Amino acid sequence: MAAGIVASRRLRDLLTRRLTGSNYPGLSISLRLTGSSAQEEASGVALGEAPDHSYESLRVTSAQKHVLHVQLNRPNKRNAMNKVFWREMVECFNKISRDADCRAVVISGAGKMFTAGIDLMDMASDILQPKGDDVARISWYLRDIITRYQETFNVIERCPKPVIAAVHGGCIGGGVDLVTACDIRYCAQDAFFQEVDVGLAADVGTLQRLPKVIGNQSRLLMHACLCSLVNELAFTARKMMADEALGSGLVSRVFPDKEVMLDAALALAAEISSKSPVAVQSTKVNLLYSRDHSVAESLNYVASWNMSMLQTQDLVKSVQATTENKELKTVTFSKL
Repeated sequence: MAAGIVASRRLRDLLTRRLTGSNYPGLSISLRLTGSSAQEEASGVALGEAPDHSYESLRVTSAQKHVLHVQLNRPNKRNAMNKVFWREMVECFNKISRDADCRAVVISGAGKMFTAGIDLMDMASDILQPKGDDVARISWYLRDIITRYQETFNVIERCPKPVIAAVHGGCIGGGVDLVTACDIRYCAQDAFFQEVDVGLAADVGTLQRLPKVIGNQSRLLMHACLCSLVNELAFTARKMMADEALGSGLVSRVFPDKEVMLDAALALAAEISSKSPVAVQSTKVNLLYSRDHSVAESLNYVASWNMSMLQTQDLVKSVQATTENKELKTVTFSKL
């Protein structure tokens, strides 16, 4: 039985590479051990379940060496973000941050869409019936809830490992907050991004991160146009479709469907994970610092950072491989 399953996966791996290779040359297709096909999702077969990651709202799998795949896993509820989700994401990414074996992460949604956003039915009591004897105490209570929910996505941004968002279908409300906290965003052609029109301002990251994500990464629009676009999206809560997301710089690539997109995201994660973890994680830390500081401050920061990081053996191994005309992928780097 086990041998038959292995043989079947190998055959599918071969067919997948042959079928998609002509359309996406240079893309190294990696069969997902996380059950990428619709049949696997429906059957609930456990493939490569990551140890120490057991959740109600998430599914974490070891997609391949040094790569974890985090799925929003409430497909029957369109992956709506309930109270359990907000707590489990913090636990999950705190563990990933400390996991010396993990070097890259992919986040996707199980089922027909990425996420419908906040589960208002589950969270209504906290938001609409806050605890407290007077305005001051109610306000402190609500502020505590908001800051705790902000932490759910802050941990993604603070995670030293690069995080790739792979979006299909709707990415609504809190989903936009989530993906803007990621380092790289891919989407399928059917994806759309939308804030929720529910009578309040987004307060867990979109308004703070989206202007910097679009403004920093797009080469197609002038800065004034980018500011206008962010304002339009925030004020109207209209849908941003995949092609517009690509043109504005919100996503870096668009793929025909979820299957191809996930293969590409995991292939990118595998490529990143083959690099020196000292170099990659140092790069993420310094990119985030530079986003929020001046050039002079950032140069001073990276100088202080690298006065210790330059002493890594990863640098010696990389230089040695280059002088010996070896591919860097053959270099074995220690865990970090």
